[in-house]
Amino acid sequence: MVESLGKKIKRIAWGITGSGDQMIETYSVLVDIKERTGVDTMVFLSKEGETVMKWYHLWDKIQNDFPNFKVDAGPNSPFIAGPLQMGHYDFLLIAPATANTVAKIVYGIADTLVTNAVSQTAKGKTPIFILPVDQKRGSVKTAAPSGRAFELTMREVDITNSEKLAQMENITLLESPYDIYDIFGLERPSEDITEKYKDRSKKKKKETGK
Repeated sequence: MVESLGKKIKRIAWGITGSGDQMIETYSVLVDIKERTGVDTMVFLSKEGETVMKWYHLWDKIQNDFPNFKVDAGPNSPFIAGPLQMGHYDFLLIAPATANTVAKIVYGIADTLVTNAVSQTAKGKTPIFILPVDQKRGSVKTAAPSGRAFELTMREVDITNSEKLAQMENITLLESPYDIYDIFGLERPSEDITEKYKDRSKKKKKETGK
């Protein structure tokens, strides 16, 4: 369980990388939190994050659900590092974070919008929360955009990098998308939030034809 920030959270920055694993769960949680709190969420994507959002049929949805939306045009473009450093946002969330993104952060490489945001934010006082997809040794089950389940085996190098990430300044690791509720001090839902989101999406599609 992650500790709450202990204050009313008004604005957050959410960075998305190119991981399909835990993407649906993370997206569903952030939509639910926005509806429950009204938090202003600035979303920014890596170039690979854009690819994955389109693959999972979330590209149009995220721009509708989170209008404050930016795409990587370079490590410092759009310019979000300054506002993050100066505390304009209550915290920076990177979820889900690919093994590649985690490795770059661990070794100080800041050549993408997401990794540069983490690098520069870590120099200030804005808290950083990261959800690496590769944290536990062994195999994990995930799902393709079609819904087909399959299994992935974690690499030792990726697990080691996640462990190193946990030791870095001003960074807190999340084990699950549901840990985001804890940051806000919100009670976790008793039901599977992804099923609620899927049902709502189907209802909206039926109503609008989109």
